[in-house]
Amino acid sequence: MSITTPDQTPDQTPGQAPARTPDGTAALRDARVPEGGLYEGVRILRPFAEDWEERPYEQIEVVPQTRVIGAEIRGADLSRPLSPALREELNRALLEWKVLFFRGAGLTPEQQAGFARNWGDLETNPLLARGSSDEIVRFEKGAAARPTYENVWHTDVTFRERPALGAVLQLREVPPLGGHTMWADMAAAYDNLPTRIRERIDGATAVHDFIPGFARFTSAERLAELQEEFPPVEHPVVRTHPETGRRMLFVNTSFTTHIVGMEREESDRLLAELVRQAHVPEYQVRFAWQPGDIAFWDNRATQHYALFDYAPHRRVAERVAIVGDRPF
Repeated sequence: MSITTPDQTPDQTPGQAPARTPDGTAALRDARVPEGGLYEGVRILRPFAEDWEERPYEQIEVVPQTRVIGAEIRGADLSRPLSPALREELNRALLEWKVLFFRGAGLTPEQQAGFARNWGDLETNPLLARGSSDEIVRFEKGAAARPTYENVWHTDVTFRERPALGAVLQLREVPPLGGHTMWADMAAAYDNLPTRIRERIDGATAVHDFIPGFARFTSAERLAELQEEFPPVEHPVVRTHPETGRRMLFVNTSFTTHIVGMEREESDRLLAELVRQAHVPEYQVRFAWQPGDIAFWDNRATQHYALFDYAPHRRVAERVAIVGDRPF
């Protein structure tokens, strides 16, 4: 039995010097992997813009969960009206960490909606199941449930001219195992793109449409009824955050159909590479829910992924979404 040493190629005789190229470097056999993959290496991981001013928190305790995204907030009672100082600190934490977690908040639907209104008017969404009011969406899954809004990385309602600023989600019932939610930082995703890709997409726009994201579990008749209410819209492929100024990828698997001005094959290939950036673990945070927990995320800066891995158990969540601005 022959043994290959670490510096010896399989077809090299022990003790034999490796073949050399004309410039003197070791010759290697022809081998490559497909282009456009996600490869090992150092990643840029910074939670804030380079000129962001960090300040201490006085009203709350902020406990980061990863290097770039996700923080647990302690010391804030969300059932009571927010003081201006507390609202300012919560907003600053949201901008810095993109998704905030509040353990055991246990809010009523009215309190949950009232908390979200500190950031603006609330959306209604005729495509989703209604909770106790028009502004509250209810996600309820039991033993016979099938995946609908899960198992895909996406940013909410980018098919709107003004996609949601953010959302406040509370778990009412939690399965014994699974049912976690993940978020990805799309500023980190943009920061780590190769220069050649950033040059192609800076200034580009893409079309977003509600039909691809809902066609898998909504009848054609219902989709046709809503086509005029939700026409296709164009958004920048890279949007600028209106409060932090950071550049962020703003395309997603559920709603982005194509990049304007590109042939379909070229657009599909580039979009596949861009949406794959959300899959990098270093840009993600994963949250294991307990009943009454709240997650408040910046929909402008993130994508999220709800795991449907808990069947046949039951999971019940309620969400309110905050009206946003037009991306630029």
